[in-house]
Amino acid sequence: MIAIQVKLFATLRQRYPHLDIGEPMTVELPEDTTTGQLLAHLQIPDDQVKIIFVNHVIRDKGHPLKDGDAVGIFPPVGGG
Repeated sequence: MIAIQVKLFATLRQRYPHLDIGEPMTVELPEDTTTGQLLAHLQIPDDQVKIIFVNHVIRDKGHPLKDGDAVGIFPPVGGG
């Protein structure tokens, strides 16, 4: 198993209302889990995700996660 730190931003935070703004949550997953599998584990649909950062680098949904990684997940954002 690996343990990663996940931060959800903007509207994605509503899925975990117990988290404060910017507060990470620890997620334990099997080794060789990808960022896409992390989204499935968190029950976040692909269409609600625009950018995934792993250790401050943009990654795609096939990127393998490692123990201790820091992941930031951002939804699509609109402006006016």
